[in-house]
Amino acid sequence: MHLHDLHPAEGSKKARKRVGRGNGSGYGTTAGRGTKGQLSRAGGGKGAGFEGGQTQLAMRLPKLGGFKNHNRVEYAPVNVSRLEKLFNDGDVVDGDALVAKGVIKRNYIPVKVLGDGELTKKLTVRVDKVSKSAQAKIEAAGGKVEAAC
Repeated sequence: MHLHDLHPAEGSKKARKRVGRGNGSGYGTTAGRGTKGQLSRAGGGKGAGFEGGQTQLAMRLPKLGGFKNHNRVEYAPVNVSRLEKLFNDGDVVDGDALVAKGVIKRNYIPVKVLGDGELTKKLTVRVDKVSKSAQAKIEAAGGKVEAAC
């Protein structure tokens, strides 16, 4: 077998329809568009997005986007139940310790401790924010909440 022996399978290639090339071809005169009417004219038909006269989707959608507060601070949530599992009695919980335990990815991410779960260990918590319920549980276990360094 040589390169010149290769050819596509029978019937897989179809010649394109050449319209407007004389009546003998079957697509002369009106070129398959029929007689008269909007679709028979050059440039005829409705435009893209035309919905039969109802207001187009592009006009129904709002013109402008919403508001995004660029000063918003997104806190990484950490529950006291997670602190109970990861830390030992007397440990200091801060950004570096949370990164070392794999709770957050970077130590500059603001952290908020939330009060879901129980805490029995005495921990010193130095994070950006602590909820009231979490603070109550930390202090009830004998630990303390300090301002973040």
